[in-house]
Amino acid sequence: MKFGSVDEILTFATDREKEAVEFYATLARQATHASLKEIFESFSKEEEKHVSLLTDMSGSKEKIDAYEFKKITDLKISDYMLEKEYEEGMPMPEILKLAMKREEVAVKLYTDLAEQTDHEGAKKVFLILVQEESKHKFGLESMYDDYLADQDS
Repeated sequence: MKFGSVDEILTFATDREKEAVEFYATLARQATHASLKEIFESFSKEEEKHVSLLTDMSGSKEKIDAYEFKKITDLKISDYMLEKEYEEGMPMPEILKLAMKREEVAVKLYTDLAEQTDHEGAKKVFLILVQEESKHKFGLESMYDDYLADQDS
């Protein structure tokens, strides 16, 4: 993928985040249990935050420059899972695996794009996206780990 400007990167990333919002919103509409509906709505809202973040950054070098990076733990749980498609009636652990894998793929995409550019502004935007997707991946992996721990008790 080649981009001509930081704005093109932001447009690409915003479109991907909007797809994620719709993906999780669709799952929420199809959910047969209230708890699943709530989880999918939460995922959708998290992706909406990414859309807002990217929209706020569009054309704003100051906002890009002001973004503060933090260390995000990677539990690497999803690294050992295969990608799968959503199927209605999937049990909770499978839904979490699906969501974790989606976030992992996003982290890898933005990491690869950051490594492929020499443009400092573009690189920083990609690294911001890596950070934001990493937060979601960590949150989902933590939920999955907690879910499994609860099953053992």
